[in-house]
Amino acid sequence: MDDSTVETQRFRRLVWLLPAAFALHIVEEYTGEFPGWVTHVLGGSFNNLAFAANNAGFMAIMLALTAWTSGSGSRLASFLLIGWASANLFWDGLFHIATTAALDRYSPGLVTSSLLYIPISLLIGWSSLRSRALSLRALFGAVAARAALFGFVVWYGLFHFAL
Repeated sequence: MDDSTVETQRFRRLVWLLPAAFALHIVEEYTGEFPGWVTHVLGGSFNNLAFAANNAGFMAIMLALTAWTSGSGSRLASFLLIGWASANLFWDGLFHIATTAALDRYSPGLVTSSLLYIPISLLIGWSSLRSRALSLRALFGAVAARAALFGFVVWYGLFHFAL
């Protein structure tokens, strides 16, 4: 088995860390009452029903993309998964870290963001390059495109387009 085959297999296994970390993060946010935090601390509007519906939909898409990437090794699948996961893990992780620092107050989801989201995002990104699942340009493109979408989701989902 050559190095590229080993790296490809490693990448196709590692991607399963994404939905696992997402599931643990959902638990932390729920037990930390993230919807209430959004409403009372950020001044947005979010409730438990919206929280559950959003996370169920996001998880379903992440699981489908993870299974596709892991099972096929498709570059398109890898690109879509990395893009999707960058919004749900990397950018969300930075959101929790930044809001905690800016508000000097715990943001529910901070622990999993710091200990899982950022390190796993970096690991998966590095592995996607080592395995040649993505080029550096494709990786940065996926992550950058999802940054804009993450901002939109926060603006719409938490603040309902309020300016």
